[in-house]
Amino acid sequence: MMEEDPNIGRVVANRYKLTDLVGKGAMGRVYRAEDVLLGSVIAVKFLAHTLLNRKMRDRFKIEARTCAQLGQRSIHIVRVTDYGVNEDDIPFYVMEYLKGESLSEIINTQPLPLPRFLSITRQVCLGLQCAHEGILIDNRSSPIIHRDIKPSNILVSQDASLGELAKILDFGIAKLIQEDGGQTNSFMGTLAYSSPEQMEGRELDARSDIYSLGVMMFEMLTGKMPLQAETHTFGAWYRAHHTQPPRAFEVVSPSLKLPKPLENLVLRCLAKSANDRPQSIADILRELEPYEQRYSAGRHISHRISEVLERSTPIGRPSMPSATSRQPSIGDEVVQNSVWPKDKPVAEIVFTQILETSTGEIPTLWHMLPQAEIQSFQINRLYNRIYKNFLCSMSPHPALLWITAIYNSLHEPRRKPRFLPAYCDLKDLAGQRLVHLLSEKGQYKILLFAKEEPVHCAHAITVTINPSQRSQLQQWVVLSRSAMAVGQFNLSKNMLKQELDKLKPKIIEDMERTPNDSSLGGLMGYDTSN
Repeated sequence: MMEEDPNIGRVVANRYKLTDLVGKGAMGRVYRAEDVLLGSVIAVKFLAHTLLNRKMRDRFKIEARTCAQLGQRSIHIVRVTDYGVNEDDIPFYVMEYLKGESLSEIINTQPLPLPRFLSITRQVCLGLQCAHEGILIDNRSSPIIHRDIKPSNILVSQDASLGELAKILDFGIAKLIQEDGGQTNSFMGTLAYSSPEQMEGRELDARSDIYSLGVMMFEMLTGKMPLQAETHTFGAWYRAHHTQPPRAFEVVSPSLKLPKPLENLVLRCLAKSANDRPQSIADILRELEPYEQRYSAGRHISHRISEVLERSTPIGRPSMPSATSRQPSIGDEVVQNSVWPKDKPVAEIVFTQILETSTGEIPTLWHMLPQAEIQSFQINRLYNRIYKNFLCSMSPHPALLWITAIYNSLHEPRRKPRFLPAYCDLKDLAGQRLVHLLSEKGQYKILLFAKEEPVHCAHAITVTINPSQRSQLQQWVVLSRSAMAVGQFNLSKNMLKQELDKLKPKIIEDMERTPNDSSLGGLMGYDTSN
């Protein structure tokens, strides 16, 4: 069939050579293609011949524009890079080529184990959250409701930084909330996943997507649908969504053991009334976070144990732990071995460095300051307050500002927090590697050197990065690879510095009034590219 397609081999817009038909649906066809100008593989979507009317052309163009904006802000939404009309007057748009499996194909094999469910659900939520926050239309922010969230519209691929990467596809029937409110609404969507209000053709908000997400989450965990219609007709599904309570997890999948709060979250998403559901994707992410932390920590510990056993245990001779031995911590090793570089001045400067330790690489911040101040951080460590945050700009040049501030109220109370800003070029492989390591490790070390005795590290402080920040760092690394650099790194660096100057008064205020023994990260991954 694919060989008979007359479009195979054609070059669109003198640039995109169509090589394979990879998908087709009601809205059109999707081809794998080669960008002959850049030599990369991309995908091209054409509007179906049967929909070549003014209304559908406009909708198709809105879909392209929506994905173009959203894809620049979230790695969990398919990214569109070009739009045009071919010689036959058929509109098309160009998007990234995604190689992987649809969530539908994955679920059809077997339900997802809880850790995988949490990872994919969280990524889908991040993409939906970005859409619900909206795009700029005529200088106004217009929230986007997808209206067709279902497993076949989620593609899961492998990514070097994230492992499994989930992306939301097909914004073909997505709707701008600020579109003409006077238009007549009609049902558009997929019967089994549509909210009650969507079946009625009413105006929708984010809570309709949350209902569809609830149907999908139930299916991900059990392999079955929460509702069963008598027939696959509009009327039967209308009755199911309006009157039928969701099936109980223990009935559908007796062997499935879910934490009760997580089970309740899924069922709340399936509430008939939008007012009874979680009111935003942020609410769902907040409830998922404790489980994500628990299961991701377990996977990380298991992986580290396996690595240590493979590296240190002789074949055929099991390793027996000692009751009295103590494994040196990373902090001990760093303090003992780190030496101030000879090519750096003896001055109060800040720089980053990746250190190799016995347990792998760790990201570190190096800073020189007076010895008395370091001693205060050591002696009065219960009063240390640490602020950590990350700012990012994808334009004009992908760059990241890694912010750390240290404050100790017992050391000269009039002294303000000490800021340790570090800038990373995200178009530089070393910068990408450093930021990826921050997200992977979930912590970093601050190495403090005394100006009076500058050779060896005097003190090291461990700073933990929260899960939301780690996820944001991962997204920025992936986005930076495809982002175009249209200006010099220093332009973005100066822009980020200006943003930090605006934030400093608020950071100082928070640090000076926050209770002791705290680690602050209040602005969590503010992205100046937005």
